Amino acid sequence: MLRGGCQRVGARLRGLRRGPRGPADGARRGVVSCIDRSGSDAASLMTSAVRQHDHYILNGSKAFISGGGEADIYVVMCRTGGPGPRGISCVVVEKGTPGLSFGKKEKKVGWNSQPTRAVIFEDCAVPVANRIGDEGQGFLIAMKGLNGGRINVASCSLGAAHASIVLARDYLKVRKQFGEPLANSQYLQFQLAEMAARLVASRLMIRTAATALQEEREDAIVLCSMAKLFATDECFAICNQALQMHGGYGYLKDYAVQQYVRDSRVHQILEGSNEVMRMLISRSLLQE
Repeated sequence: MLRGGCQRVGARLRGLRRGPRGPADGARRGVVSCIDRSGSDAASLMTSAVRQHDHYILNGSKAFISGGGEADIYVVMCRTGGPGPRGISCVVVEKGTPGLSFGKKEKKVGWNSQPTRAVIFEDCAVPVANRIGDEGQGFLIAMKGLNGGRINVASCSLGAAHASIVLARDYLKVRKQFGEPLANSQYLQFQLAEMAARLVASRLMIRTAATALQEEREDAIVLCSMAKLFATDECFAICNQALQMHGGYGYLKDYAVQQYVRDSRVHQILEGSNEVMRMLISRSLLQE
């Protein structure tokens, strides 16, 4: 499903004035997707796109857009029809288009290597030719992309958790309390073992969901939701426990474990909050 969505986006990007590469140095151009300020309730988005001849006139704003202001191409979900998901379409907007502007760079707890800004449309004229798919297909395109995005976010959590376990293990070996290394404490040994087991369980769940998504199986949506819910919750707990094992040093920015805690916390919110994942999973179970 995600592959088909990416092919549609790629075909549209190749049709733009400058294509997906910059005109001067041949550098690859950044692409970001824009849903809406509606957050988890994506179908209620308010950004409007009114057709005037061969253009759409966009008005509205998108909050918390990763890469906002830095990327060159914006894949925008906007309302071309009535309320609900069937009134949403997908268009491509290039940076520099009149009426496209950006908010201030947000000051975040983590993920500071990725700039985040609001994306604002004020009478922004976009050619109808920049639409991806037919009118009314935008919500479907967005949902297909979200399933893959949930795998991506869960996988990011794996990396943070793995690094945190390594840091905790190394710290326990060198830090001494009561005359011996912390690694000699059976309590901490058991905690480290549980952290490693939860990491492997998360990894296996993500791989299972990724396989289902690639094979376009019917259970792909619920498996992606499960993987995102389980892995982001468990991996954040792993990072947090690793910080606790560092004691007061874990709270200092001189020690990398605090950054993994800050960076991984948002994974429980991105690409649909974990509360929404629970809704999707329970809905699937109750429909059987």
